[in-house]
Order: sequence, then structure tokens, then C-alpha cells
Amino acid sequence: MFEDKRFDKYQFHDIPLDRDIFMMDEKFIEQFEKSLLNLFDGGEYESVGYITHIAARSTSKTALELSWYANVQTRSHEIAISLPYDQFVVCVGYRNYDIRPHIFVRSSWLEDLFVRSYSIFALIDAIGVKQALEIGSISRSKLLELRSKIDSLARQHQDVSFISFADSLLLKSNWQVSYSTDDSPNTYRPELFIRIVGDIQSIYSQTLGLDVYAVLTQGSNVYYDDSLLHISDSKNHISLNSLGIPFTQLKDIECAARTAIEAQIHPPSELYMDDSYYHSLRFDYSFDKHMNPSNNYRSKTMGYCSQYYYSTVSGY
Repeated sequence: MFEDKRFDKYQFHDIPLDRDIFMMDEKFIEQFEKSLLNLFDGGEYESVGYITHIAARSTSKTALELSWYANVQTRSHEIAISLPYDQFVVCVGYRNYDIRPHIFVRSSWLEDLFVRSYSIFALIDAIGVKQALEIGSISRSKLLELRSKIDSLARQHQDVSFISFADSLLLKSNWQVSYSTDDSPNTYRPELFIRIVGDIQSIYSQTLGLDVYAVLTQGSNVYYDDSLLHISDSKNHISLNSLGIPFTQLKDIECAARTAIEAQIHPPSELYMDDSYYHSLRFDYSFDKHMNPSNNYRSKTMGYCSQYYYSTVSGY
């Protein structure tokens, strides 16, 4: 397989980082090799199979951390995923003809990538709760009104789960990627969460006189085809049907933002968005998304440094 010395063949730990490359199903290896050999012999290069747009971010002994661009047609949609070493088959390209590296992976793993569900997460916190409690401006009647209004908002968005305390909320929504050969729509709607944050801002301002800020991110979900929430029969166990990794990332962004604000690196804001979520938003054509300010953060769940963007709700 790819024994001709003209192939650019890459070992697992030598795959180029931070550049656009392709990922393909192992079932197309033979066709891909024949197409390149035909090119070597002076023939035409013919595209084969289906490509998945990715970029490699970092490697470890057991996995390759990737950015998967699940949608490059209607938006720039980036998702962080891990390719285990045992699911990697080969990586090959041909620089002389500007054919970028192609990573071939096990068929079952690639299929699973498309059929699993993914989630958007938001952590929303009220600002100034401690001071409000000290001056006695938060009463039980106001908290009941707050809860009632959040109930009403949740009824309008039944594809989003709302977990609330009096001073904070955790939101989650599931979505799926459509196959390239499938006519089913991509159900990813990250802009919805910013509109919901705006509604929650209004609710807290009207009931408690407080402002809020939100941290947003996205990630894969290992609970395939499950509901947004699991509530036990005894009604005293609630599961978010998700690993804790996305919530760790939310707290890492929040911690980095707090540190940056205290160090006067940037001012407080209403939205703090992980860069993959931010770049996935569908902007107006006149909007330059690269002009929005950002700051670096490092998450315990990722093997590389990332960025969060900060902005106001009204900016969208």
C-alpha cells in the first residue's frame, strides 16, 4: 500500500499540524492509490470517494486531536474530536501536485462520527448576587417570578434543556450532522443560544435588577439518540446525558476571563465564546468575525491552547 517512493507518506506522529487536510474512509484507499499512480504516469488525477475537512492540532501516544469542519458549505463549523491511534490506517499525499495529506481511517469510526449526537452548552451567571443579598433586594416572591419566567422561556424552546439555580443556569441542546449523501438537514443552530441569552438577560433585569453573562461552547455527546435530560422514576435524579468534559471547558473559559478582567487585559463582557463555537456562527456578510477581540485559554480537556471571543449580545 503506497509503496511508490513518490508518495508523501506520514507516520501518525508526523502528520502536519494546523493546516487544512482531508480525512477519508479506508474503503477508498485502493481507488485513491490508483488515481495517484495514474497521475505519476502522466494521466489525469481523478477525485475518489468523499472527503471530510479536518486540521490536526496535536498528537499524543494514543490519539490525534483534530478540528473537524463538519459544515463548510453554509457556515464554518469546527468541532474538536480525537482520532484514536487504533482507528488510523495511513496518511498520504503528493506535494508535487498540491494534493494535501489524506488521513484514511477505519470505516466504523468514521460512520460513528456522523451518527453520534453533538451538543451546545451554555453557562449563564447573574452578576452582583452577593451584594443584592446583602442589601436584601432579592426576595422569595421575586425568585418565584424568576422561575416562572424561565419556565415560560423553556416552553418556547423545548429542544433546549434548562437547569437553573436562582443565580445561574446551565443550557444544553443536541444536534446532528447530516451525511454528505443524505438529504436530511443539519440541525446545528448556535445562533439560537445567543437569542436565548438575550431573553434571559431581560428576565433577570426585570425580576432581580441584575445583569448576566454567558459562556458558550460545543462538543460531542456520547449519549447517542438519548433525550436532553434523564429524570429518574423517583424524581430525585437528573442526568444531563452528557460527560462532564464540556462543563469543565465552560469553567476554564470563565476562569480565564475572570483572570483577564482582573489583570485588565480586557473589560467584562456579556458573552464569552469558545473559538470553535464563535467561528461556527452565521454572520452577516458585512461582519468581519476576525475583528472581534479574543483571548487565549487552556482547558484541562484539550492538549493545546485555544481562544475565547468576548462580545455583547447586541453584537449579534
